[in-house]
Amino acid sequence: MAGAPPIRGQTERIGVFQLGEEKAPGRPYSDLPNILMTMAAARNVMRAVRVFEFGGPEVLKIQSDVVIPAPKENQVLIKVHACGVNPVETYIRSGTYSRKPALPYTPGTDVAGVIEGIGEHVTTFKKGDRVFTIGTISGGYADYAVAAANKVFPLSDKLDFKQGAAIAIPYFTAYRALFQKGCAKAGESVLVHGASGGVGIATCQIARAYGLKVLGTAGTEEGMKMVLRNGAHQVFNHREANYIDKIKEYTRTGGVDIIIEMLSNINLAADLQLLSFAGRVMVVGCRGPIEINPRDTMTKESSIIGVSLFLATEEEMHECAAALLDGIEAGWLNPVVGPEYPLEQVAKAHEDILHSRGARGKMVLLL
Repeated sequence: MAGAPPIRGQTERIGVFQLGEEKAPGRPYSDLPNILMTMAAARNVMRAVRVFEFGGPEVLKIQSDVVIPAPKENQVLIKVHACGVNPVETYIRSGTYSRKPALPYTPGTDVAGVIEGIGEHVTTFKKGDRVFTIGTISGGYADYAVAAANKVFPLSDKLDFKQGAAIAIPYFTAYRALFQKGCAKAGESVLVHGASGGVGIATCQIARAYGLKVLGTAGTEEGMKMVLRNGAHQVFNHREANYIDKIKEYTRTGGVDIIIEMLSNINLAADLQLLSFAGRVMVVGCRGPIEINPRDTMTKESSIIGVSLFLATEEEMHECAAALLDGIEAGWLNPVVGPEYPLEQVAKAHEDILHSRGARGKMVLLL
C-alpha cells in the first residue's frame, strides 16, 4: 500500500465535491465520505486530526492529505473503524499534562479496526483480522493507524468496533487500579466515584466479576441505572447534598476498603472519611488541587495511591490483557458505548467530555 501510485484524474479532487458534480452510478450522495476515503487511500493519503500547537479544542485540525503510515518491523497498520476519546487526551492537547508529545501530533490511543498491513517479523496477526489497541504510534484519530504488534489484541466477534474502542484505557486502567495498585481481594468493598463513565463502568464490571462488593456514584437518574446494570450492588447520586451520609449509613461503621476516584480534586477529602481501616483511595482522575487533612490518613492508616497506566510495565500490561480477554470470552466484559461523534466533530467531543452533565459510557469517534 505504501507504494501505491496516484490514480490519474483524481489527484486534484480529493476532499472536494462540487455541487452539480455527477455522482458515481448507483452510489448515493450519503456514501460520499466512503467514496472520498477510497479515493484518498488510492493516493496513499488519509484523514487525520493534527495538533500543531497546544491549546483548546480549536487546535484540533482535520487534514485530508496526511500520508498513510507504513508499518515497520514488529508493527501493524490498522484501518480504524472507531477510536475512544479519553479525558487524558484533552489534558495532553491543552499542554497542561506532564507528558507533552512533539508537535505536530495526532491524538488517540485505543482504536478498533481491521489489520490492513503488517511489518516484518509480525506473526500474530494477518490482514483482515479484527483488533483493538492499547496504544498507537501514529495516533488513533485517523483513518489508519500504526501500532506496535504487542499493543494490539484480537477483537472478539462478540463485540462491535465501537465497543472495541471502549476497552483499552478504561478497562486496563480499572484493572490496574483495583489489583496492581489497589491490591483488591474478593469480599472487600469498593466505591467507584463517578461510575457511569468509561473507567467507572469498567471498574464495576471487573470488581463484580472478581467478587467484590461494588458501590457506585453517578450524577443523573440514567447514569445511576446504568451503574446498577453493570455490576454495582448499590448506587448513590453524588449531586445530592447528603449523599456522603447515605454512603456512611449504608456501610455502617465498617467503611469502604477501596475507593476508585475519578475526580479527586473535588472528592478526595470526603473520600478519606469513607475509608475503612487500612483503606485506600486510588486516584484515577484529577482536574486540579484540593486541600486535605493528612491526619485523616493517620487515624485509619489509610493510603492515597496515584494510578497511571502510562507507567505500567510490559509485564503488567500483559497481565491486564490476559484478564480482560478472559472477561470478554466469559461475557462479563461488555463495554458500554456512550456519545458517538464523527471525526469532523472531534473538537465538540473534546469539549463535551469535560463539560457535559453526567457521563454515560465511553465516548467514541467513528471513522
